[in-house]
Amino acid sequence: MDDTLLRAFPILDYAAVFVFAATGALAAAHRRHDIVTFGFFAAITGVGGGTLRDLLIGAPVFWIEQPGYLVACLAAGISIWAFGFGRFRMRLLLWLDALGMAAYSVVGAAKAGAFDVSPLPAIVMGVLTATCGGIIRDVVAEEPSVLLRREIYITAALLGATVFVGLRLMGVEALPAGLAGFSAALALRACAIQFKWSLPAFRGKVES
Repeated sequence: MDDTLLRAFPILDYAAVFVFAATGALAAAHRRHDIVTFGFFAAITGVGGGTLRDLLIGAPVFWIEQPGYLVACLAAGISIWAFGFGRFRMRLLLWLDALGMAAYSVVGAAKAGAFDVSPLPAIVMGVLTATCGGIIRDVVAEEPSVLLRREIYITAALLGATVFVGLRLMGVEALPAGLAGFSAALALRACAIQFKWSLPAFRGKVES
């Protein structure tokens, strides 16, 4: 794989950061924090997953080389601070988080591929990029982590990254492969939100 998707559509990366940052700011709004905390929540959520990915694949940390990503995070925080969104806040958080997760599952896998990471680890990088920012947000906001919920979330990121990497291995161009991966992840997550889908829980006996 190469970095065609990232070079051709940097707006996808910025959009994913902005959307994820907005979910961090919404979590701060739910707790009625001050504007500085809004910016902090937005930043750690927006760049958290991508930072972990870059450290693991040995890439320069993206927001240090391009501070525009931090500007996008702060813009998201200020937007939520200014408009609030009232009673729609938690619903908006769910759907923005779904959009960010779907975009980042593709962006993360694409960047790993650009650094010659083999397909299976590239898929894992897509999942980490898509989910770690949300996990950090939930931990800092003292909300139940997505890892502890049975709802379909990480599975959706896994599907998006797998579809993208699989199509690229079959020779599909970066844009249609990226759109397919994004659509698959978003569709599965949307169905999970709308229809309360979840994976089956473990039913075996556990020794106490």
